[in-house]
Amino acid sequence: MTDRPASWRMPTPKQMEKLAAAAVVGRQPPRTRACGPGDEMPHEYWQAILADPHVADGRPAGSSGGALRLTEIPQHLLRVGCRRCGRTVEIQKADAVRLYGPDAVWKNVGQRLLDNTCNQRTGRHEEDGCWPSFE
Repeated sequence: MTDRPASWRMPTPKQMEKLAAAAVVGRQPPRTRACGPGDEMPHEYWQAILADPHVADGRPAGSSGGALRLTEIPQHLLRVGCRRCGRTVEIQKADAVRLYGPDAVWKNVGQRLLDNTCNQRTGRHEEDGCWPSFE
């Protein structure tokens, strides 16, 4: 049995229409129209763009931390996590440069670090390995 009281039952379609109409009546229409492709962007939009942490780091627009070469990364401790198993691997930037070279791309280095210690082995190439998340 259910824990619902005996008087509880699903509203009829007519009752649901009345409830929906009552909810719409109390709302105010939006006072401003939405921006179109030819309109100026609002001030809040530009504030959000400038407040983006990637802008403060000096990273190129549209690039993630994984796309940078090891010499371009400002942090001294590099961290990559796996979205599949939750494991995190850390390496110092100096050690990564020594092992993989200064021109190595962090995305490839992080994937190799995860793959070297991966515990998600199924035997199928499509399913094997970790799913990197660069921090």
